[in-house]
Amino acid sequence: MIKGFLNRTLTRRRFLEKSAWAGAMVALTGLRPFAANLFADVRTYRGNSFLPPAYRAIRFGIDGFVENLKQVAPEGMGIEFFDSGTLMKADAQLPGLRVGNIQFMFHSSTYIADALPILGVIELPGICEHLYEHGERMAMESSLWNLINDQLAKDNLFMLSSGGGIMEPEYIWSSSTKVTSLSDLNGKRCRIVSPVADELLKRFGVTGMRLPSSKILLALQRRSIDAVLAPVNTIVARNLQEHLRYCYQLPVTGATHAVFLLKDYWEQMPESHKAAFWQAGKWYDENQAIMGYKKIPIEQYWATLEKAGIQIVRPTSEEQSVFVKNAKPNWQAWENLVGESVGRRAIDLALGKA
Repeated sequence: MIKGFLNRTLTRRRFLEKSAWAGAMVALTGLRPFAANLFADVRTYRGNSFLPPAYRAIRFGIDGFVENLKQVAPEGMGIEFFDSGTLMKADAQLPGLRVGNIQFMFHSSTYIADALPILGVIELPGICEHLYEHGERMAMESSLWNLINDQLAKDNLFMLSSGGGIMEPEYIWSSSTKVTSLSDLNGKRCRIVSPVADELLKRFGVTGMRLPSSKILLALQRRSIDAVLAPVNTIVARNLQEHLRYCYQLPVTGATHAVFLLKDYWEQMPESHKAAFWQAGKWYDENQAIMGYKKIPIEQYWATLEKAGIQIVRPTSEEQSVFVKNAKPNWQAWENLVGESVGRRAIDLALGKA
């Protein structure tokens, strides 16, 4: 049983039925205030993450945020948090936030960049590696953070924190069907989530297959995919290193795991509650990039992969140049999508040029 909205008790089945009904109403009417009205008397804040505890690097920050939020929450402010898909799966989180079934969520930018194009700046090849090295450019109250939130506001969303940066870029992993160069990509079927990466890798002869991380192992076992595009977090969390032999360390795309709320709900939140979220967000911002995005993966994950015998192959400088050159049309397409001036400024901020 799930303790439900406005202190009513819901079964998971009824919760999903209510979510579907509310989502349909929003889709039909387009009325965003519906969600805000649902929140009018809420004092218990329900959050969700689809990640299981096996994603220990990312969960370091998520669990720390929730713990800090509970510690600083004033009297009368309740926090409920669900993970591992026990409340809702990855693709259900954004609709669930919009209709008020959850009040905050942790979500991977890769999963929602299609719906929220400004997040695509994190995914752009040739840019993501710069954001990984310079996470401070994504920090709360930074110019890029403000620009992203200005655009998210058009969709009534607010990104509290990205964790003070982004995760290590996604690389290409393979097994018996060896992929250790750009030429090896031709004709391969590859697990891809990012639409930007999917479009780019098509130019190298790749057929993309969108799979959640929970389905990767089965796809490898059935040989329905030849390679996997994923961050190191996913490889270790899903124990895929036992089924892979090569890592082509080409930084294809990037992602962050950010905290989102509805903007109108954030603005209407009692000041003491908003202060609690802000303080927890600051903790997440100051600690996740250092520990969850860098220290834990570098010191633990890569050691695990080395022990498993994964052969790491870095691209040559020529391959890197060719790849980035082929990525430039993706930059232009994304700029056209978000608006040329917004896109150009976001790219400049990400590269430290503005």
